Amino acid sequence: MNKKLLAMMAKRNELKNQAQQLLDTVGKEGRPLTDEERETLSDLKAKIANWDETISEMAEMLEDSAPVDVPVNRADAPSSGNKGRFANFGEQLIAVYNAAQPNRPVIDERLLNTASGANESVPSDGGFLVQTDFATELLKNAYETGILAPKCKKIPISTNANGLKINALDDSSRANGARWGGIQTYWENEADQLIASKPKFRTMDLSLKKLTGLCYATDELLQDASALQSVITQGFAEEFGFKIDDVILNGTGSGQPLGILNSPSLVTVEKENGQTEKITVENLIKMWSRCWGRSRANAVWYINQELEPYLYTLTVGDKPVYIPAGGLSEKPYGTLFGRPVVPLEQCSAAGSVGDIILGDLSQYLLIDKGGINAASSIHVRFLYDESVFRFIYRVDGQPIWNKPITPYKGSSTLSPFVTLAAR
Repeated sequence: MNKKLLAMMAKRNELKNQAQQLLDTVGKEGRPLTDEERETLSDLKAKIANWDETISEMAEMLEDSAPVDVPVNRADAPSSGNKGRFANFGEQLIAVYNAAQPNRPVIDERLLNTASGANESVPSDGGFLVQTDFATELLKNAYETGILAPKCKKIPISTNANGLKINALDDSSRANGARWGGIQTYWENEADQLIASKPKFRTMDLSLKKLTGLCYATDELLQDASALQSVITQGFAEEFGFKIDDVILNGTGSGQPLGILNSPSLVTVEKENGQTEKITVENLIKMWSRCWGRSRANAVWYINQELEPYLYTLTVGDKPVYIPAGGLSEKPYGTLFGRPVVPLEQCSAAGSVGDIILGDLSQYLLIDKGGINAASSIHVRFLYDESVFRFIYRVDGQPIWNKPITPYKGSSTLSPFVTLAAR
């Protein structure tokens, strides 16, 4: 760790200690803070916040610098038998916590050797990379808890990269001369003169966005590595999986991935004239007809669960449109046009745009760096005998399509992503 950064951390920690001493004094005397003490405490907290901001900015500038003068806890160093690796994730979390202690931090040398064995140091976020096998398991759990993310096309990028630029076809029509960005083909006698052609590409520019998670841990929990591992692993996976699914649908593209509902590739089917119902059979038929034919095999209906009761009331003649396989007495699972209907919390409220989406997630691209950064702070919640762990995962995503296409024969545009207008 850079010497200047360590000096800044020491000054910040000195202020934290002063604040803690003031509160300890008040607590021992069993009285509230005086106006003067309250002003002093407020001033200390403001200075601590300023130091935190300065340290963060300093760390960003030093991201590519080699670590120097790292205080290493040799007593906690592993034997040669485990090759400098933590036995479990809980053990690493406690080492991260210890590295955030006041005064001069004590750093377990394994924290500097967790990513690849190549001396990965404290990055710009002031934390440590989660050991590769633990990070892989965390991300696996996060994606398994999600519903949308596992279905997306996913590309990991190298540790030195912060984004990905790739060529993608710029298609808007399936007419001759427009397919595959403008490639043209001819039968032998179809044209006297062949016209040279080349594909028209566009650039997909993805840059990694930070998804930051905070998890508070009591001092008692920090004494049990197994319990700490279980709580953080489960909580982290559940929350990160939820947030990734949310941006796949609703992401703005500003500081986060671009979601389907904000993508220019989305087709929005208008409601019927005079429609007051939340959903009609005509809505479903028109949505299905606007789904690109090749996407139908992978497409899934994602709905807000509040919309489900309305689906049960739909009929064609006297035949129900939506009913679970085996009937209502068995598993509550159904299909529309042979494709699964999946309730999703992230879908919009019933009657709003995005309450029902027909989507082929294989046409959505996710990139990630494959690693997770972990850091701990003890001053954020020191009044409550709690420490906070911060996890940072870098990810970005957007639909592969940049617009709907007009079919070879027909006029209605098609897309892998279709929704229904507000009713």
